Amino acid sequence: MKIAILGTRGIPNNYGGFEQFAEYLADGLVQRGIEVSVYNSHNHPYQEKVWRDVEIIHCYDPEDKYGTAGQFIYDLNCILDSRKRNFDIILQLGYTSSTIWGWLLPSKSIITTNMDGLEWIRSKYSKPVQRFLEFAEYLGTKFSDHWISDSIGIQEYLNQKYKLDSVYIPYGAFVFENPDDKDLVAYQVQPYQYDMLIARLEPENNIETILDGVVNAKTKRTFLVIGKHQTKFGEYLKSKFQSSEHIKFIGGIYDINVLNNLRHYSNIYFHGHSVGGTNPSLLEAMASSALICANRNKFNSTILENDAFYFSNAKEVSFILETEEKSNQQVKVEANFNKIKEIYTWNLIVEQYLNHFKQIYSIGK
Repeated sequence: MKIAILGTRGIPNNYGGFEQFAEYLADGLVQRGIEVSVYNSHNHPYQEKVWRDVEIIHCYDPEDKYGTAGQFIYDLNCILDSRKRNFDIILQLGYTSSTIWGWLLPSKSIITTNMDGLEWIRSKYSKPVQRFLEFAEYLGTKFSDHWISDSIGIQEYLNQKYKLDSVYIPYGAFVFENPDDKDLVAYQVQPYQYDMLIARLEPENNIETILDGVVNAKTKRTFLVIGKHQTKFGEYLKSKFQSSEHIKFIGGIYDINVLNNLRHYSNIYFHGHSVGGTNPSLLEAMASSALICANRNKFNSTILENDAFYFSNAKEVSFILETEEKSNQQVKVEANFNKIKEIYTWNLIVEQYLNHFKQIYSIGK
């Protein structure tokens, strides 16, 4: 099988969740003898034509010139290039800027699409953009032969709304078993004496709710906010909480080992994501043996079950901060760690994708 992966800015990961997923999946597939090509932005830092035996295809990406509109041009360029090649299967990651070009996908290739989360619900988007994204989601159901859901909630949603039978394959994570507290020095924190969150600073990630709870809690442990904050909403948050000296806006950290150590040694790790499927950062927190407090929604509870605390408002955040400590909750921590080893380890996820590819390849168009 010759498989192409479209829908990311490229690998190795230098941006976000889909890029990380594409990196791990492509690497795992080539190790199993599959021929894999990944489309990269022409200005990706990695400029070689091969990465760990994965073919890298660079396409022109004018996002730096035109902003969001450039993403649509980049996706169009990737799809047009794919028509020149003989891919057996094309895996599309997401639909936000690609499915309007779905009618141009090569007819001889089998198209399977990871439908991502409910992008059109995200509150950061204006109403017209939300309507467009819902339409793009609809197009994703029309210009694909097969569909993948990365959470049970998304699978049920697609079935109820579009009568689609999608295959459920979650994201994965690598277990983190060799923590080292030396990475804490740079952030002036001590093991289990701080709380934290890692997220894009966007409204639907409930960061403001979490920080309201942090401010109102009687405890004044250091709270680390990790995520790029040079955004309109990020500036708003920094301004609102500037008088709370124990809240530290760290900015983005992209070294996975540093992130894992920070998660591992945190007292409570807050996961506020409320939109989307299986979030990679949640699985990484589980794999890092973090005690997790998550926003109460189906996407999170399907993964965490009873092995986490949940919050719906700032008052509940304050209560959890005041009453819970990591040292008293090892049962939850160990249960989530075991889920990574038994259910969400990358080796199993790659095998599930490989089985999916083999099945649809045997069926054909």
